[in-house]
Amino acid sequence: MQKSDTVVNAPGAAQALPEAVRALAEADFGAVAARFTAAGFAVTQPADGILSIKLTQAEGAQQRASVLVSVGVHGDETGPIEVVAYLLDALSHQAGQLQVDLMLCVGNIGAIRAGKRFIDADLNRMFRLERGGLAGTAEAARADVMMAATAAFFAGAGPQRWHLDLHTAIRPSVYPTFAIVPELIEDGARRGLIDWLGRAGIGAIIMNPASAGTYSYYSSEHHAAAGSTVELGRVGTLGQNDIGQFAEASAALDALLRGVAAPEAKQQAHVFNTAQQIIKLSDDFRMAFGRETQNFTALPQGAEIARDGDKVYTVQHAEELVVFPNPDVRIGLRAGLMVVRVS
Repeated sequence: MQKSDTVVNAPGAAQALPEAVRALAEADFGAVAARFTAAGFAVTQPADGILSIKLTQAEGAQQRASVLVSVGVHGDETGPIEVVAYLLDALSHQAGQLQVDLMLCVGNIGAIRAGKRFIDADLNRMFRLERGGLAGTAEAARADVMMAATAAFFAGAGPQRWHLDLHTAIRPSVYPTFAIVPELIEDGARRGLIDWLGRAGIGAIIMNPASAGTYSYYSSEHHAAAGSTVELGRVGTLGQNDIGQFAEASAALDALLRGVAAPEAKQQAHVFNTAQQIIKLSDDFRMAFGRETQNFTALPQGAEIARDGDKVYTVQHAEELVVFPNPDVRIGLRAGLMVVRVS
């Protein structure tokens, strides 16, 4: 079988993938790495699925941005893989236009290859020191590799540090695109990130005051990056995603890497604060609404959100909207996020 015929993330499907998509999904950086190397960049692969491309000239190093782009942290979220594959392939043919130091991370390679969300546990809860009973999982080991590479990439970097962790959501959403932004990001960097998210067509931004073990929060907290978990629509099969729905995000990311201004935002993103995190405490955990509930579904004050033994979660504000409701998470993890709109 030729490489261009290899099927990734689609078990049982007889479907050819474009070469650029196949390569990125399989963490095969050979072609793009060669092009950037030939253009004079310092190109390394510090670990499987991780590519670093840095400008070699020392002059101005502290002024240029360092940008980390991650995809596939959940193996079934394939749309961003396609977006970044096409963007990176095109940029590698115009390598001299890359104006930032770039690290590309393909997260859960094993899950992508298996066509699954994860192997043992959710990788996007592993970017923390305390992992309890999950310490021996495949995802814990992968997170250690990713954190080491991230630390090395940002070591010695200037103040312009970005981390865009690109995802797609499991369930439908009132806002098809939205982002989670850590509150701890420095004010100026946070304003720049929010502006970029608006230009990327993101409809809603949630300010997050506390870590849930996500990759973007880790890079923000430990490496002073303007990090964000960016949800770009719905989960889809690799090679069958509607790439048109990602056009604004792709254009904004391309502009960021080329060091030019992204197109103006068509509309202002709505901003939300986190009201409360719903933590699953036991196997008795039950949510008060069905699995068909969309992200950003509004609930009135006093409404029950979830029940966990004697613990009852209720809406505390005049209105709260539910995001990421998932009763199937492991005990001790976040089963939902309640937010309030502020602008």
